[in-house]
Amino acid sequence: MASTSAPLTLPVLPLDDEVVLPGMVVPLDLNDTDVRAAVEAAQAAARSEPGKPRVLLVPRVDGTYASTGVLGTVEQVGRLADGDPGALIRGRGRVKIGAGTTGPGAALWVEGTAVDQSVPEPLPGHVAELVKEYKALATAWLRKRGAWQVVDRVQAIDDVSALADNSGYSPFLTTEQKVELLETADPVARLKTATQQLRDHLAEQDVAETIAKDVQEGVDKQQREFLLRRQLEAVRKELRDLNGEQEGEESDDYRARVEAADLPEKVREAALKEVDKLERSSDQSPEGSWIRTWLDTVLELPWNERTEDAYDIQGARSVLDAEHAGLQDVKERITEYLAVRKRRHERGLGVVGGRRGGAVLALVGPPGVGKTSLGESVAHAMGRKFVRVALGGVRDEAEIRGHRRTYVGALPGRIVRAIKEAGSMNPVVLLDEIDKVGSDFRGDPAAALLEVLDPAQNHTFRDHYLEVELDLSDVVFLATANVLEAIPEALLDRMELVRLDGYTEDEKVVIARDHLLPRQLERAGLDKEEVVLDESALRKLAGEYTREAGVRTLERSIARLLRKVAAQHELGERELPLTVTDEDLRALIGRPHHVPESAQDPAERRTAVPGVATGLAVTGAGGDVLYVEASLADPETGAAGLTLTGQLGDVMKESAQIALSFLRSHGAELELPVGDLKDRGVHIHFPAGAVPKDGPSAGVTMTTALASLLSGRLVRTDVAMTGEVSLTGRVLPIGGVKQKLLAAHRAGVTTVIIPKRNEPDLDDVPAEVLDTLDVHAVTDVRQVLELALAPAVNSATPEVPVAA
Repeated sequence: MASTSAPLTLPVLPLDDEVVLPGMVVPLDLNDTDVRAAVEAAQAAARSEPGKPRVLLVPRVDGTYASTGVLGTVEQVGRLADGDPGALIRGRGRVKIGAGTTGPGAALWVEGTAVDQSVPEPLPGHVAELVKEYKALATAWLRKRGAWQVVDRVQAIDDVSALADNSGYSPFLTTEQKVELLETADPVARLKTATQQLRDHLAEQDVAETIAKDVQEGVDKQQREFLLRRQLEAVRKELRDLNGEQEGEESDDYRARVEAADLPEKVREAALKEVDKLERSSDQSPEGSWIRTWLDTVLELPWNERTEDAYDIQGARSVLDAEHAGLQDVKERITEYLAVRKRRHERGLGVVGGRRGGAVLALVGPPGVGKTSLGESVAHAMGRKFVRVALGGVRDEAEIRGHRRTYVGALPGRIVRAIKEAGSMNPVVLLDEIDKVGSDFRGDPAAALLEVLDPAQNHTFRDHYLEVELDLSDVVFLATANVLEAIPEALLDRMELVRLDGYTEDEKVVIARDHLLPRQLERAGLDKEEVVLDESALRKLAGEYTREAGVRTLERSIARLLRKVAAQHELGERELPLTVTDEDLRALIGRPHHVPESAQDPAERRTAVPGVATGLAVTGAGGDVLYVEASLADPETGAAGLTLTGQLGDVMKESAQIALSFLRSHGAELELPVGDLKDRGVHIHFPAGAVPKDGPSAGVTMTTALASLLSGRLVRTDVAMTGEVSLTGRVLPIGGVKQKLLAAHRAGVTTVIIPKRNEPDLDDVPAEVLDTLDVHAVTDVRQVLELALAPAVNSATPEVPVAA
């Protein structure tokens, strides 16, 4: 521990913003008044005392003296290296400063007490470890500075106090840190402070060296890149001189391209601003590549390129008729569009309010009816370019509006890319599978399509990547979808709906003969003279081998048939040319898969037992026939109530409850034994149980099936029905009449019962289909039962089937 000894009287030598620790030897300039006064006072006092003159070295920080000083001896007085008078002073030990006193000379004299800084021997273990650590840190720092001669001197110091005071030579210590070391009397505590200061400095030095190294590497890389770019420019200059090309900067090239391009005024202004940015940016800046990519995209867009519409209305209609059979609604709409465009063009009304006369049509129908291929035919008929944009599975809003240019790899949206691909500002753009668009955390693409498909807004469409207005008002947009309900209401409101409900059997035969067969003959490597499909064969393929709204399965059946013929010919089993009739189909591609109920044996028909009725439904693949089966449970089982199976929705379950309630309340009027319904369970089943079903249009079918079950009268095989039933027995209107009648026609049904209020929908049904169907429009379920139920075999009480 530190202790005090006898008092000392010494002249004060103040050190401004400097600190001298014991053991240090420092030269001081005698030109300083305070230094000269203290040295002269010490010399005067030394004349009467043995030994060297002594002074008290006291740090003075901001005019304030420290509480502890250092006893220093004047070793020598002479000239410094610069020739000025100076004194060499050695620090001897710490002195605690006391009160002021008097003495010779002009210096300030004070009384002080020497501080004892001895440490017991041997050193305790923790002190020895501290000494070892300090020496290691000091050695590492000195070696970094290249001060190898000082390393041995530090290693030779064994005294704890002297070792701690040795850090006074460290140039990185601040005055405050040195004052802290000076005023710390305990040698061990002082050594701890010095060790911590040295450790912090080494850590800072490591960080500084790392930063300096990184900076140097970056500078070296920039210098190397600069040198290589200069060399590259020199090589390019030599190549240009060799080839006789004109020298010019890339930015100058872009400026010339922008000024030479036929751009709208606002687009030109935006492009020139980007060229100015490109000229100011350096070659190393990533912004330069973004600007170049944006300028390339803008310059590649066909801003003022337009194709002239073919105003030959008769010729356009002929093209549509030649390439697609049926689809009269779409053909009429395109014909109307072209006729109006022609009249407006003739009267100088091409542009009204900044907008042109574009069109937005939504083609909704089951798969395989030709929605996608119709877009190309429309473009052909109008003389326009055609671009298809597939939207199935798109979930990112940026796919429609484009990415912001701040993102790496940013691109314009699909609409802009479609315009660029078409090379024209008025193409026919087919938005395929618009009902398959999804939404997630990246936004809702369907919402982004609202501006694209709105005729009142799309003349100022703004893509996020381009950030300039793009006129889409002259584009003909055709959107295709399978399910109308999957399209958002706001989006559907901006489009003109055109339904494609499927083809009749006659239309399928025409399509197969004129389009599908020639295409598949070419794919099978056959000539049209080598294989001829008779019309009876095509009709049987369409009626019994396939049952669909479209013609994809029909085309696959034709392809399979032609492959079989080609394979048999190569095997030597069949000679060509060959005419295939309906009788040859079974031998070539097997048995039919869809035999109409009317063609089956009466005993094998589904309606051969009471309690089974034929209904009509609409699915995602068009219209279809739906059967309803009903049965009563044995009264001994006690299973009363209504059981429904077949994966039914809530609306269909409620329709079954309504049908059962109607029969219970009107059983006596209809002469039905409804008393059995009290104690016996009723089970209604819809076959094809794996297919979900819902909707109110099966109400009359379920009522008829239950009435057939209770009365024992069979439902006529040739009758199919559709309609919603109310509790009072009214038959209410439903949707999809055209699709349902087409399905009945395909299934071989001859009599169809529909609600009276759906009678106007018959205008949409093809005449050839109505000619083969006996359609009854009814208002009450009693009329349905009179038409659908076969007469009773006898007057005896019918035997009601019982569920096992």
